[in-house]
Amino acid sequence: MHNFLFDFDSTLADTRDVAVMATQKAYEAKGLAIPSREAVVSYMGVPIEVSFAKMATESLSEAALTDLYTEFRAQYHEAEKLGISLFAGMGATLATLKNQGARLFVVSSKHSVPLQRNLDQIGLGQTFEAISGSDTVAHYKPAPDGILSLLQRFDLDAKQSVMIGDAKYDMQMGNNAGIATAAAMWGAADPASVKAEQPTYLLQTPSELLTIFK
Repeated sequence: MHNFLFDFDSTLADTRDVAVMATQKAYEAKGLAIPSREAVVSYMGVPIEVSFAKMATESLSEAALTDLYTEFRAQYHEAEKLGISLFAGMGATLATLKNQGARLFVVSSKHSVPLQRNLDQIGLGQTFEAISGSDTVAHYKPAPDGILSLLQRFDLDAKQSVMIGDAKYDMQMGNNAGIATAAAMWGAADPASVKAEQPTYLLQTPSELLTIFK
């Protein structure tokens, strides 16, 4: 593999506690039933535009959902200051891949602005050739839009490209785009569901990414 496309949350960085805290506070602020930690974690990997309506026990109008998204992003902006951390070994692995000529990208369910802010926060702001946020695609994960856009924009060979992620949605997106997949088991909240997608590579640590570079 030569082109590495990374998910962000729970793949590059550990953001699970931040996401849970921001989600629960957003629902609470809007007077809604607060989703359990398990529910929030189970939907990590898909955009809030998909997951929030499903986690709500009430039927919410589009306006109410829009308000909830806005509240979540404000809460996340505060919560992220308390703790987004790069997974052990990830920084060194990315540096080695880049130095050896690998092309690095991010495909995330986050909007592009907070995604870039989070990358800056963990010292990866200049690491990636390009990022693809949920605001840049017509269809969210597991649709392949984010991957296909990068393949086209940067003339990347699909046969030399791999999607790295911690959730089944990442594996499905890679499959739908016709590229290889690598399961980031170090961040997987539901390992069984990830393995069920039969990823091309099953990786236990970030450093194992070096073994699939060609």
